[in-house]
Amino acid sequence: MNVAVIPARGGSKRIPRKNIREFAGKPMIAHSIECAIKSALFSRVIVSTDDEEVSEIALAFGAEVPFQRPKELSDDQATTNAVMAHSVEWLMEGSPDVFAVCCIYATAPFIRAADLKRGFAVLESGRWEYVFSATDYAFPVFRSFQKNTAGAVNMLFPEHSNTRSQDLPEIFHDAAQFYWGRPRAWLRSLRIFDVNSTMIFVPRWRVQDIDTEEDWIRAEAMMQYVASIP
Repeated sequence: MNVAVIPARGGSKRIPRKNIREFAGKPMIAHSIECAIKSALFSRVIVSTDDEEVSEIALAFGAEVPFQRPKELSDDQATTNAVMAHSVEWLMEGSPDVFAVCCIYATAPFIRAADLKRGFAVLESGRWEYVFSATDYAFPVFRSFQKNTAGAVNMLFPEHSNTRSQDLPEIFHDAAQFYWGRPRAWLRSLRIFDVNSTMIFVPRWRVQDIDTEEDWIRAEAMMQYVASIP
């Protein structure tokens, strides 16, 4: 069987209570829960949280909250891998037949069931430990530069200062939506962004990381447009 795990701790410094703050008419986490259920890929949709209010909202939208996340995995230092390893260890004690566990972020309102299905199909092919969603950069990263303390700029990749944009390698980044993984990969805390993994492509207009108020405002502005396109 397949299981979805949605990490959603109660604390958040940059956007207070962001996992349950209202977004497009419902708590933010509800978008992830509903997408996981709609996909029909999962025998269980579980929310890993340390927070009572998060638990209540998760249950109201159809998810399970079968355990409380330990305090040591609920602060700013807790990694996704550590949280998932805890969840998978708990799962495997009662359900050794788990085939795949998908980590779905609570702040992924543009996630789509079709993308989850594409990701699972790739994982099911048998070669990869993880499959996750990613997109491309809007501007060639090989043209990036930084500013020093004196105000001067220097290119990070000066060898490409005269390379045509169309000749530069295509570079991708995490879409911060979901990560399909085999139980053994989560339990061993294998790195996601490594040779054990592959990606499915998601267009930039359906990707928005939400870590700041500016991110939130941009995501709200994008939502009506994104929702209108099949």
